[in-house]
Amino acid sequence: MIKHIVMWKLRDKADAAEIKIRLEALAGKIPGLLHIEVGIDFLASEQSADVVLYTELESREALQAYQSHPEHQAVVPIVKAAAIARTVVDYEVNT
Repeated sequence: MIKHIVMWKLRDKADAAEIKIRLEALAGKIPGLLHIEVGIDFLASEQSADVVLYTELESREALQAYQSHPEHQAVVPIVKAAAIARTVVDYEVNT
């Protein structure tokens, strides 16, 4: 199993709710995407990201398919336009 986690710092935190809706709408639409969760930071510290995406995927191949899937690609420009910084980590978990 692959865990794919992305955190964004946004220009305007008001965009966080729309990003959450768009990302969560990917659930059930992309083969190999087992779980998706989106959180919005409430602490707003200097170190905080504004939005976090947590996903679980079947395999590395499923992650590649997710990243190039048209449903995901439709969300990318919206998030890129809102974000000023992005941090990502992908790691494998042996189940």
